Amino acid sequence: MNSEAIFLVRKGTAKQAFEKQKISLPALKDHEVLIESEAFGLNYADVMARNGLYREAPPIPCVIGYEVVGRIIEVGAKGNPNLVGQRVLAFCRFGGYGRHVITTQLAVLQIGDLPSAEVLALSTQGVTAYYMSDYLAPIQKGDRVLIHAAAGGVGTMLIQLAKRKGAEVIAKVGSAQKEHLAKEMGADYTINYKSQDYYESLKDKPKIDVSYNPFGGSTFKKDFKLLKPGGKLFLFGGSELSGGKFGFISSLNFLRKMGVLIPAVLMMSSKSILGVNMLKVGDHSPQVMNDCLAAVLQLYKNKEIKAVVGKVYPVDQIAFAHEYLESGNSTGKISVLWD
Repeated sequence: MNSEAIFLVRKGTAKQAFEKQKISLPALKDHEVLIESEAFGLNYADVMARNGLYREAPPIPCVIGYEVVGRIIEVGAKGNPNLVGQRVLAFCRFGGYGRHVITTQLAVLQIGDLPSAEVLALSTQGVTAYYMSDYLAPIQKGDRVLIHAAAGGVGTMLIQLAKRKGAEVIAKVGSAQKEHLAKEMGADYTINYKSQDYYESLKDKPKIDVSYNPFGGSTFKKDFKLLKPGGKLFLFGGSELSGGKFGFISSLNFLRKMGVLIPAVLMMSSKSILGVNMLKVGDHSPQVMNDCLAAVLQLYKNKEIKAVVGKVYPVDQIAFAHEYLESGNSTGKISVLWD
């Protein structure tokens, strides 16, 4: 099938990185579906891929993107024919910036007439938050929880999921506006890291039970020191690396800041470090992704959590959408609409 997509054609600035091009899609495999997309979501991994810092990304030129909303227009030979015509929220292993997207039947959920800008917040970011907070190592009532980037897509979900479990939430953000949003989501305390060092603010207070950290780098050692025995540190990104301007040297510096941790230290301190890469989870445990997405969608339908919409851009403004996400000023979910 002939279609079109937003291709990542070169590394670097958003204004130079993308081009809309024609694309030829292969025939569907047995359990695949073809979706005519109406909208797709952005994730920080997309920014990392654009900057050449995401090793999982396909070789350039390529079509990136993990999630779409649209209608299924075709199913594979062994697919469910009743899905044709249904409007769905879907995961994909790259290819999400396409006008038509192929994915597995297991990666879609029917959504009826729910707004695309909101349900896209439930997919990669909502599922990442739920996988960490409710599936992999569930938050316990009374836990003291630190959430980095708390006004972003994952962060706003984590605040709500943590409060739902009865946790005490400390939200780390970068502006007064983001402090307001974090409190609106339920955070008990906020720390503006641009006006105060979060480690200095917390080191003499009760230790934390859980940290959710998408930055890595210099924040890793600080978080590890703040954990109490039995505490858990989730690492689900390396966005501190995205500011590096010196390629391999920046990568080495990023790793140097994190240091080397001997496994015996974890045992003796009774602390845990959990690495989360949802692309890998999807590759090896697709049913887990499906179950988490279904759970998040149900919480949203039950009005137990809210989807925070940041901005919505038309597809011809994809560069502006990327710039906004990369700027550090964005909140909630950023999505892009096809014409």
